[in-house]
Amino acid sequence: MNNLPEGNAIVYCEGSFNTPNGKTAHGLIRRTKRYIVVSMVDSQFAGQDAGEVLEGKRKNIPIFENIETAIEKSRNVSTSRTFLVIGLAPDGGRLSAFAKSHIKKAISLGLNVDSGLHDFLCDDPDIKDLANRYGVQIRDVRKPPDRKELHFFSGKIEEVKSLKIALLGTDSAVGKRTTAWILTEALQAAGYSAELIGTGQTAWMQGARYGIILDSLINDFVSGEIEHAVWTAWKEQQPDVIIIEGQGSLMNPAYPGGFEILAAARPDIIVLQHAPARKDYDGFPGYRIHPLPQQIQVIEMISGKPVVAITINHENIAEERISVMCEAISNLIGLPTLDVLKEGGEALVSVFTKYLQKN
Repeated sequence: MNNLPEGNAIVYCEGSFNTPNGKTAHGLIRRTKRYIVVSMVDSQFAGQDAGEVLEGKRKNIPIFENIETAIEKSRNVSTSRTFLVIGLAPDGGRLSAFAKSHIKKAISLGLNVDSGLHDFLCDDPDIKDLANRYGVQIRDVRKPPDRKELHFFSGKIEEVKSLKIALLGTDSAVGKRTTAWILTEALQAAGYSAELIGTGQTAWMQGARYGIILDSLINDFVSGEIEHAVWTAWKEQQPDVIIIEGQGSLMNPAYPGGFEILAAARPDIIVLQHAPARKDYDGFPGYRIHPLPQQIQVIEMISGKPVVAITINHENIAEERISVMCEAISNLIGLPTLDVLKEGGEALVSVFTKYLQKN
């Protein structure tokens, strides 16, 4: 982690940018310490700037129609490319034959490939042979670690003296990781030392110093690995605050993440990310999202700790309605409700002041 960035990267997100299936690309466009992102591939937005498409802010990351063009346009010293990073996050983590054909093209053009999907590229004989032929590296970030490297829960989490904040969500792909980064950076800007514990492949690609890739682990070791990541961050950095990125949501039928985070990380307080305009769980029409008060009740019942704030994902909400929505939620549940993507994390940091004084 001391040699970041590792190189320049083209992010591949064909057909999925600015949709929930492009959330890995979104994270990399917003921030990454691991790479310098020089361009992105998605033909539907070719010719535009990735930052402007995603959130109306120019990032000087041009979008190209294909990998060949992206490489050709970056043939100079300052923006030479070394990585193709897969920015797709399809349901089930599987790549189409179409996407694999593009990856093969990138390898033949000399790019190393980083992928965070369940569809391991290094297990594909054609891709593996091609990588060997052209002398490039493939990293399957979600490949499970060797069992001898894994940790079982031990109780050492009780040694951690930092304020532990879990950033959970009412659904998957709802912006938990982005809010966790914003909060971490806001705490640091306010003079606190803070570390983010990444729990997914995108946080790794963004260069999180500590973390795990939760859904790559054998279930017996999930709690132990969460505990070990939090404990290691505390042991090595002694931060004032540790932010733990949530996964899925407690009540999502396909991604019921959060139980292990509550049980093993044993957070002191919880921030809950919510998309008010969503009616059904992500990718599952007809599976209604449980009401926000019920989700809060379940989290507090399981953890024995308070949800102290709601952060919203403003997707499909008109800009002039965002503040009205936040006020309505705050009045309904009696908690501060903020849109940190629009407002930044400063107001959220002020919510934690009394908890920080106890540590």
